[in-house]
Amino acid sequence: MPFYEYRCDACGHELEALQKMSDAPLKECPECGESALVKLVSAAGFRLKGGGWYETDFKSGKKKNVHDSGESKSSSEPKTGGCAGGACGCA
Repeated sequence: MPFYEYRCDACGHELEALQKMSDAPLKECPECGESALVKLVSAAGFRLKGGGWYETDFKSGKKKNVHDSGESKSSSEPKTGGCAGGACGCA
């Protein structure tokens, strides 16, 4: 469940609330009691870091071992950081 940030237009009180995405937005300010809460837009609380996705992350069965697929790649090709052939634009 994500955290949502709210600010009261009446008194300026700010708060965070842990809510389901399907829950209705909060309206009543716990500080002043007015129905003046406004949901704020804020940055995500996590950041993805690293070299990218690996080819085998979402494969199953015979497709899992892509290294032994019979195709040979030369060692002079640039590394793509884990993405499939530079499709993400990192190459």
